[in-house]
This record gives sequence, C-alpha cells and structure tokens, in this order.
Amino acid sequence: MINMFKNLPFIVDSKVIFLVLVALAVILEVIGDILFKKWSLENRQILIYLGLLIYFIGTVFWAISLKYEGLAKAISVFTVLNLILIVLAGVLIFKEDLSVYNKVGIILGIISVILIEI
Repeated sequence: MINMFKNLPFIVDSKVIFLVLVALAVILEVIGDILFKKWSLENRQILIYLGLLIYFIGTVFWAISLKYEGLAKAISVFTVLNLILIVLAGVLIFKEDLSVYNKVGIILGIISVILIEI
C-alpha cells in the first residue's frame, strides 16, 4: 500500500493538511455564523438548524486538524482566521461598520497568523 505513494511527484506535508482542514473548519463555521445572524434577523427556524449542522461539520474538521498540529498553535490560527472572515462577512453581507481600531486589529491578526506559521 505504501509503495503506491512512492511515485507521486510531491508529498503532502502535514502542515498543508493542517491548513486545509483549518480553512475548511473556519469557512464552515463562518457560514454557520452567517446563518445564525440571518436567523436572528428573519426568525426563520430552518436557518438556525442549518447553522448548527454546518457548525457541527466545521467542528469535525477542526477536531481532525488537531492530529496535525499542537493545540496552542492550532487554536491561534483558527481563531484569527475565524475573526477575520467573520468581520468581513459582517461588513460585506450585513453592512456593519468598522472603526479604525477594528481595521488595525484585523491587520495585526493577519500578521499574527503569518508569524505563527513561520
């Protein structure tokens, strides 16, 4: 079984697997958060159930990602990426405002993910 992977032109690094799993987890949880917000505005029950289901699936990806990275580093990357995407969703979808401090915080969050992953 292992011999069939010897001829692959590349090997998928555990860091790449970790980043893909975290990205999937973040995207799914952000979609869940958007559905929760829409539920709070529209009071359509299906939105909260869809949000919970999507959130659960995202949590499964998050849990699997912990096989490839330590908890301290993983939660830092997950939290900052989640924060950045949630803020963008708030601004772009729900037309929420950002203060200068919020914008600086997002920039610092991006820098922190880069520094964590170096």
